[in-house]
Amino acid sequence: MRAVVQRVTSASVTIDGKTVGSCGCGYVILLGVGADDTESDVERLWSKIFKLRIFPDGEKATGASLADVGGEVLVISQFTLYADCRKGNRPSFTNAGAPDESKRLYEAFIARAKQDVTHVACGEFGAYMQVELTNDGPFTICLDTAELTRPRS
Repeated sequence: MRAVVQRVTSASVTIDGKTVGSCGCGYVILLGVGADDTESDVERLWSKIFKLRIFPDGEKATGASLADVGGEVLVISQFTLYADCRKGNRPSFTNAGAPDESKRLYEAFIARAKQDVTHVACGEFGAYMQVELTNDGPFTICLDTAELTRPRS
């Protein structure tokens, strides 16, 4: 499972001209589900994201977590995080998860986030969306559950 986590002051997602989700100060999470991902990846990834200390706390530029600042979350499905661009100029997405299973895990991720965060909004799985955000910092982190399980060198 892959995520691009962007610290934002505000964000929204629109489908066919209608805003379907938005958030204030917090995170926009672009979430990709891989072919081998499972429920344990949902927990591992959300746990890491929720505990990240990437908000200023008054003393340090990165001393506070999402919970510390009462942050909000906007989750957007993004299978293109699994693009393989090694051959040619057209990306391959064969490493992305199958649509039905990916949707299930995407929804499980949203449900898990709602256990910890009061305001969790989302886009629509598989829809063509426009995402607008004000990146705060800018501060963007890329996470992959395959990398989160490796011990540090």
